[in-house]
Amino acid sequence: MVNTTRRDFLNRTVMTTAGLALGPWRLLAESFTPENPPRGLLFDPDELPRLQETIKHPRFVPYWNSLKDADLEKDKKFLRELNLLNHVYHFRDARIILERTSFVYLLSKDERHLEVAKLAIERMLQYKKWDYFLEGGEHTIGLQRAPEATIAMCFAREWLSEVLSAETVNEMEKQIAEKGAPACYRTLYGMRHPDRVRGWSFDPESDHPFSVDLSRWPFILNSTNLKVIPIAGLGLAGCMLYDKHPQAPRWVDLALQSARAFAPMFGADGSYEEGISYWGYTALHLALMLEVLYRQLGIDERKLINNSGTVRYALQMSMPTAGKPNDAVNFGDASVMGDISVSAWVARMHRDPIAQYVISSVGEVKSHFAVIWYDPTVSPQTPGPELYDVRFANDWVVSRTGWDERSSVVALRSGTPANHEHADRNSVIFKAYGERLLHDPFKAAYPYTQPHWVLRLTEAHTAVLIDGKGHQYHDGHEGTNASWANAQVIDYKPGSQHLVATSDATEAYKLVNPQVDLVRRTLIFLKPDMLLFFDRVRLKSTPAKVQLRFQIYNEDGKGLAKIEKNGFQIERPHASLLGSINSPNAVRLRTGLHNVPQDIGVYPYVEAEAKEALDHLLLTVCTAQEAGKSHGKVAVTMKSSTWNISGKHNQREFVVEITVGDDLPVVTAKT
Repeated sequence: MVNTTRRDFLNRTVMTTAGLALGPWRLLAESFTPENPPRGLLFDPDELPRLQETIKHPRFVPYWNSLKDADLEKDKKFLRELNLLNHVYHFRDARIILERTSFVYLLSKDERHLEVAKLAIERMLQYKKWDYFLEGGEHTIGLQRAPEATIAMCFAREWLSEVLSAETVNEMEKQIAEKGAPACYRTLYGMRHPDRVRGWSFDPESDHPFSVDLSRWPFILNSTNLKVIPIAGLGLAGCMLYDKHPQAPRWVDLALQSARAFAPMFGADGSYEEGISYWGYTALHLALMLEVLYRQLGIDERKLINNSGTVRYALQMSMPTAGKPNDAVNFGDASVMGDISVSAWVARMHRDPIAQYVISSVGEVKSHFAVIWYDPTVSPQTPGPELYDVRFANDWVVSRTGWDERSSVVALRSGTPANHEHADRNSVIFKAYGERLLHDPFKAAYPYTQPHWVLRLTEAHTAVLIDGKGHQYHDGHEGTNASWANAQVIDYKPGSQHLVATSDATEAYKLVNPQVDLVRRTLIFLKPDMLLFFDRVRLKSTPAKVQLRFQIYNEDGKGLAKIEKNGFQIERPHASLLGSINSPNAVRLRTGLHNVPQDIGVYPYVEAEAKEALDHLLLTVCTAQEAGKSHGKVAVTMKSSTWNISGKHNQREFVVEITVGDDLPVVTAKT
């Protein structure tokens, strides 16, 4: 290993950034000896047998088979017909092919994969630019395509070094230094100094389908996953070319500074506000950069975020569901668990048994980095009830009864705005007996011009509308960035038998309707299969109608809703939900479908509408039950300002009292 101290590194970087000549660059490789060989970016050559054993592990066999059994003839045809102006899809897919085939060849020495890897390198090198964004209408900036290509090229350069010609290796390094690293550098520099940006725009030469205002993107993207990807690309390029390119220390310096600036986007507990799908992508790329930095330059920033905490965040956002592999609490644009590879890195580095459980049992293995980092000597530990209930630092609440498919999961979306968010404050997701029973729809459009943009709005969530309108949300002309809508958990009481949480979203609704005086939802989860929520909506002087929406999971076409006396029933193949709506004011129930083309999906919902009033008190009582079994009996009475809910469901008696005289309800529950 190179004995480069932190002080040496920083001193050299200061001299470089100050423009001082260092003279001919001394190759770091000169310090290597047979007894002190160069280290690989992520693993050393003598570790290959470990990786080759890992791909035989039952957890990794399906993933490995998907790599080695890929249709290589299809890959070759695609690469030969590549559109060299299409970065969004073609350049991305060429990069994916390169990652896959170079890794397979590394472990198997299969010449067929090597042939495709070489073709992918050749075709990617033929692209004039590696991304489709410009600064000042002239210089390429790298948000995803350039950094991802840089990363893939860096690893392919190492993994195929013995079988690539010197000419190819030199050209790969040259293009990393000219098309990859500078594009990443401009991006991060622009985010650090947005006042100096000469304007970001789409490259008119690139074949892309987007039309979005990028004028504020240097500000907006500074706190999104699209900052971490260039951090990783720039950091890897700088480390790989540290002994070969005069700008490489400068690249490393900016990548490290940017990583430190981004780290607070993860909460102190490791939570990540863009949602679970983006968590994996973001945490992985941050880990890649920090691990390579440590291995190549001896600079240890690997504890920049709460690594063990962030893996527990992923675990607690997981939601195993019948017929839906890799399911998760999908707040915002999240859809599935995403890449859990970073869990293997955390397990290896911290000897963390919970992280080892995650990489061994949660979600799906989707990345070769999981294979690289997996350490079989770390024993997994099944998480216990101490992790069943959580209020994350970003004010998301998740409660569960276990980790398997039949366990119940309830999630309440409070908290602040975030990139990739929806207009979903105070919305609820509920899964029981293997089925999503209260749903947050998937497949919301990214472009605001498409009809399924509606799936981003409050009306497409299990949430509250006031006179048919949700809370504040942007119009999408700048992308899927954050709104101004804030909510806050003001009461949180977890317990082994039940959980109570209250979220206040008044501010978010007031931005749309100044007459709003109070919007609060109190959620009561009687574990494992009863859910109550009390909604208080108060107006200042102008009465309004209030609607409660309940979204139905219908991705497979098997979601059904029926209106019954004072309530509704949602049916799924393995379970059903029976709900009643209780209010001093008259309530009308109906079913509906969101206005989305059927080729995108059919999205049903139930709506309960309360007639105009200044003060709305709405209590929803839901029981979940396995298919083929009857729901229990529930009695709801209201005396003065106290609701009494009692009955028996699945052989369990319960009594709940909710006193609503004050703005914050007082809840007592006995089961």
